[in-house]
Amino acid sequence: MEYKDYYEILGVKRDATEAEIKSAYRKLARKYHPDVNKTKEAESKFKDINEAYEVLGDKAKRQRYDSLGSNWQGGQSYTPPPGFENFNFGGGNGGAYQSFSFNGQDMGGFSDFFSSLFGDMMMGGGASRSARGMNFGGFDFGGMQQGATQRRSPRRQRTSKEDLDITKTLNITAKDIFNQKPVSVSFSEMERCTQCPPDGGYCSACEGRGYTNVSKSIKVKLPPEVKEGQKVRLKGEGKVDNYGQAGDLYLIIHFKDPEYEIDGTDLTKEVEITPPEAVLGTKKDIKTLHGNIAIKIPPKTSSGQMLRLKNLGLPKKSGGYGNLNAKIKIVIPKDISAKQIELYKKIQES
Repeated sequence: MEYKDYYEILGVKRDATEAEIKSAYRKLARKYHPDVNKTKEAESKFKDINEAYEVLGDKAKRQRYDSLGSNWQGGQSYTPPPGFENFNFGGGNGGAYQSFSFNGQDMGGFSDFFSSLFGDMMMGGGASRSARGMNFGGFDFGGMQQGATQRRSPRRQRTSKEDLDITKTLNITAKDIFNQKPVSVSFSEMERCTQCPPDGGYCSACEGRGYTNVSKSIKVKLPPEVKEGQKVRLKGEGKVDNYGQAGDLYLIIHFKDPEYEIDGTDLTKEVEITPPEAVLGTKKDIKTLHGNIAIKIPPKTSSGQMLRLKNLGLPKKSGGYGNLNAKIKIVIPKDISAKQIELYKKIQES
């Protein structure tokens, strides 16, 4: 589902005071109120504004929302904490929220993002607080959402297997593949707090948020001849629901190496030489995964030219190794002297 930046919707900073949030909400509510603004855009914005204030105008909800961190951006894909998906927030039979109407017009309900985070806090009856009993410049919000957010008891259901799966990107280097040893994978996931009291009282373990950030670290054995974009499955390493059912962890392989370009079992590495070395030829000591070696650069070598070094690449399934391509790059020394510049001028003139 899509992450919603409630601070951006209200146009306030993340450290805004309650008064600043309330003031911003009032201004936007006047601007996009359905009685004043008849555009289709206004209808959508009015719903977002009320939802944003429902969260940021409530201390407990704001605390839970802020615990997600400040690195999220609007439009990013968001996965709800494990356990929240056990509730049906979609409306209809057994749903926690029904859509609300204004002057007979269906305004829709809270977003899936809101429901995934605050569904457990919104159970228990009564209309939404955000727009209840407020009158801004003659606009009566008092009855707008009455009956809109009628709460029903959550319908428990076993979480689907796919909802328990986790997908992460695994950045690896040529050295990781070459060593053929398990690679450490560390990540954090939001998981439903297992210490919360069953009567709904305050939980010190999660500070009332209902979930905690859990750091995980596992080791994964990379398959031979692993490819860019390949998906590696780790069974049972995903989220766990209240019934003990575990999902899988999927790692998407991404090559991220500052020294080598990886193409199957072949590697490419840049080798820098000076203009005189390119013209006259030279020998260069270079570092490879197999150790340091000396290579011969032939005379009249152009920038971008490849020198193939056999069996100095990555391991093959069938045995042996791929190749290492030394890609020549001609560079001008930064400390070139005036005398050297004059010599270059004479070469150019000749």
